[in-house]
Amino acid sequence: MATYAVGDLQGCYDELKQLLKKIDFHPARDRLWCVGDLVNRGPGSLDVLRLITDLGSSAQVVLGNHDFHLLAVAQGLRKTKRSDTLDKLLKAKDAPQLLAWLAQQPLLHYDAELNAVMTHAGIPPIWSLAQAQALAAEVELELRSSRQRDFLSRLFANDPLCWSDQLTGAERHRAIVNYLTRMRFCRADGTLELETKSEAANAPVGYAPWFHYPSQIAPQTRLLFGHWAALKGRTGRAGIFSLDTGCVWGECLTALRLEDQQLFQVPAQKK
Repeated sequence: MATYAVGDLQGCYDELKQLLKKIDFHPARDRLWCVGDLVNRGPGSLDVLRLITDLGSSAQVVLGNHDFHLLAVAQGLRKTKRSDTLDKLLKAKDAPQLLAWLAQQPLLHYDAELNAVMTHAGIPPIWSLAQAQALAAEVELELRSSRQRDFLSRLFANDPLCWSDQLTGAERHRAIVNYLTRMRFCRADGTLELETKSEAANAPVGYAPWFHYPSQIAPQTRLLFGHWAALKGRTGRAGIFSLDTGCVWGECLTALRLEDQQLFQVPAQKK
């Protein structure tokens, strides 16, 4: 049995099929971890969701910012953007079932046996693993409850930019989601900068990539994330693995085998 963590899929269905063939993936034997952003921008979001859901317990997913966007669009809480490719998915007969499944997925997954934790954007240096788990669970409870629509309606904003244990309500939930699904650059105290999407070396003045600060988690526990294609899979930090290698931007789709940390890649079909 092997466990493969794969980077942002974003509707890149054909590449996912190629990658699964390359690693000789068998759901009865292997497990597939997905670091979030299953959908959008690529052409095959519907097929990606169908494939992942068909894997059942052999697949482990965490939610990304594009997944939250899809859930909000489906409820009429957000408008689609020019770059969105969600229409086919939203019009599918099985869309209600797929969206219901997506809303049940966590923001964080931790496996003690594999000594690995996975989120979409990472875990800020100001949080311990236990704290990150507890905060992710708070959001998951809202998303899976009858309060889901109200939760999503208040989710999409940048503030507050810095975590405080005193935050409550929508501000608290929004901060948790922004840290776990949108974070790239921050200050040492955890203050986020959510506009810049450049390479790590081009940090805004006063900020640095979140993984450049001393971590309370890695390298003791391996930390897996996606979200930041400009990194091209490089963090320069032991135990912190960047898996979004820009397949939807014409680069490649990457999988990391957790048992031996071997990388597997397939090129994007469209440049």
